[in-house]
Amino acid sequence: MAKDSKRSIEQAALIAVMSTSFMVAFMGSAINLALPVMVQEYASTATMSSWVVASYLLSSAAFLLPLGRLADIQGRRKYYLAGTILYTLFTLLSTLANSMETLIFWRLLQGVAAAMIFGTGMAILTSVYPPQQRGKAMGWSVSLTYTGLTLGPALGGFLTQHLGWRTIFYLTALLGLVAAYQIYHHLSGEWQGAANEDFDWKGSLFYGLGLISLLYGLSAITTETWAGALAILGVALLCAFAWVELRSLSPILNIRLFRDNQAFAFSNLAAMINYSSTFALTFLLSIYLQIVRGLDTQTAGLILLIQPVLMAVFSPMAGTLSDRIEPRLVASCGMALNTLCLLVLAFINENTSLWLVMVILPLIGLGFALFSSPNTNAVMSSVEPRFYGIASSTIGTMRLVGQSVCMAIATLIISIYVGQTPLNSASHTAITHTLRTSFITFTVLSLFGVFASLARGKVHQSPQSGTSHPSPQGNR
Repeated sequence: MAKDSKRSIEQAALIAVMSTSFMVAFMGSAINLALPVMVQEYASTATMSSWVVASYLLSSAAFLLPLGRLADIQGRRKYYLAGTILYTLFTLLSTLANSMETLIFWRLLQGVAAAMIFGTGMAILTSVYPPQQRGKAMGWSVSLTYTGLTLGPALGGFLTQHLGWRTIFYLTALLGLVAAYQIYHHLSGEWQGAANEDFDWKGSLFYGLGLISLLYGLSAITTETWAGALAILGVALLCAFAWVELRSLSPILNIRLFRDNQAFAFSNLAAMINYSSTFALTFLLSIYLQIVRGLDTQTAGLILLIQPVLMAVFSPMAGTLSDRIEPRLVASCGMALNTLCLLVLAFINENTSLWLVMVILPLIGLGFALFSSPNTNAVMSSVEPRFYGIASSTIGTMRLVGQSVCMAIATLIISIYVGQTPLNSASHTAITHTLRTSFITFTVLSLFGVFASLARGKVHQSPQSGTSHPSPQGNR
């Protein structure tokens, strides 16, 4: 009976995490296809349109560690449920925006809610699955993420073209209601990895302000005279954050894990570099296909569909493979493949055959699949159960910081070549230069990521030294 109960909790946790993974991924990829239409409706600029994506990433990254830590202290399930409900609410409110600035505000709040989901879902999944099945479970979660990414461009393009971009938000809100129902009714138990510990308010403040100041300052450095000073302030605040965390008895980020655990440190570094070099890919190619090549939103979405299809198909296989052989080998091969593909994309222009783009995209999808779930498996397998919440929040933070850095780089390069010109009025030459500079920069970043991935060392333990997993009831 106990075995059946444990299996039921495992299945409920996996279904819940898969549901929210799909929802958030679908929203993120679908909105990229709608950006040119939003720009036209609100008569906005290319730089402002990038903040529809960047604002969400910034708030998610700034709040993920603090909210993940609060979930460890007060209960991960309740934060997971609250995050899903709030995400749904702010998604609906986004449809009422009457300006680009208002839409960006709701996206900021949507990012805070997403941080509650990111900081708890993977920690719950890791807590209920034993080590020998963890990679497979994470592979399925990643697969649903990529299924969301798969349907996002195609369905988002269709909805935007025929029913308007707001229908993307309506559909996402419906998915959020379904996910909240699943968590509330079927995911029983509670998980508190640090029930008797204090919350580090000082560290949280330094972290959030420092990260926002740094990333916003970098992205606005060509348009605002004070942006450079803001970026420097951000670096100073993050240094103060590290100093505070090293002296805190209950830090929101255990700096010592990075110092003492090579596999944890380099796996997280590889994740941050991977997302720093690849996240803006769909955003940039969406602009290329619609503005430079003149394709409609639906056709562009169908082309971009190719990449996440391969991610969804191969992620469970890659996760299972990382249970059997060292994750660093699988993940490093995936990042090396992405590096090569980014280099090829640096040479596209308005005369490039679309077939080349359609060949490169599935290869990038395969590279993502080989990297993501094995790398997540490496991070979570490199720590003790009491650090699962911190590890889950850290890997989520690396992803969001990487995505924010990638969008900051893309926004900076767009502001250099396109400036404040409306996106649909920008010259093809300016956009091509933007793409070339962006992809060359991302290629160099990705190459560094390959070396970080290879440097992580081994994470698999012998069966005799395997880690036991407490039941949720034991962590009430």
